[in-house]
Amino acid sequence: MHLMEFAIIGAGMAGLACGQRLSAAGHGVRLFDKGRGPGGRMSSRRAELGGKAVQFDHGAQYFTARDERFLRQVEAWEADGIVAPWPAAREGAWVGTPAMNAPVKAMAERANVTFGARIEGIRAVGTGWKLCGPDAPREIFDAVISAIPAEQVPALLAASAPEMATLAKQTVSDPCWTVMAVFAERPDLPDTLRNAGAIGWAARNASKPGRGEAECWVVQGSPEWSRTNLEEEREAVATLLLEQLKQHAGGTLPELLHSDAHRWRYAMCGDAGEGALWDASRHIGACGDWLHGPRVENAYLSGWELAQRVLDSA
Repeated sequence: MHLMEFAIIGAGMAGLACGQRLSAAGHGVRLFDKGRGPGGRMSSRRAELGGKAVQFDHGAQYFTARDERFLRQVEAWEADGIVAPWPAAREGAWVGTPAMNAPVKAMAERANVTFGARIEGIRAVGTGWKLCGPDAPREIFDAVISAIPAEQVPALLAASAPEMATLAKQTVSDPCWTVMAVFAERPDLPDTLRNAGAIGWAARNASKPGRGEAECWVVQGSPEWSRTNLEEEREAVATLLLEQLKQHAGGTLPELLHSDAHRWRYAMCGDAGEGALWDASRHIGACGDWLHGPRVENAYLSGWELAQRVLDSA
């Protein structure tokens, strides 16, 4: 087998899963991510409250594992103490511990990842690929893989892989406004609330294993509500969604100690139905949940399947 040097743009679940398999097969792999650290849509947010740190899982709330390939990975994570069941959400729900980003963080620690690296494009150089952008490395790679949200793919691949860029452009994600709140005491609410008017999902973070005791809550707007209010100010969004939560708590909420909001423009991806994309003749590919389906497991499987296509074509 001819071993290659891969550049993977995006170090979320899909990119890391792909890189993990390629590295295990002996290929050289470098990942580049514009974020400050691991997590992506599985990231967590910290805040200071009275001199103490509080934490919110403000992206994906939990994940499930149905496919045998992902089940094996989840079992390995559980053995390492970085995931645990969360029955309050549903049967078969898993969360990272002590935060949702724990699995991605563990994968990134074993990989060659450069965070804070903005890659704006790629161009062919001979039979290889050069990354373009303010943080691009100088070396030429044998192969390049896009592992970023569909909306960001066209800018990266339009000139080099127009068919992949077009498919990504046709695969639209739903947005999501997320409010993070800390109350002085527990509200009169169940641990989770879903599909409740403007609220698509609300959860008591402390009900998850490995979290602190602070009454930290995550409230996410429904896709429709989030799209309608996408350009609202964060403070206004927090007020509106907490007012909705108040209605479900019988008209009263405990003293609010902290609140903030985060806008996920690309929260719930579409599904192009391709699994993964690999052009073996040009050594360029794409993976991500937008190619497989809108769940954490789909992102992992897309990366896994892309690596398999690479290995099968070698």
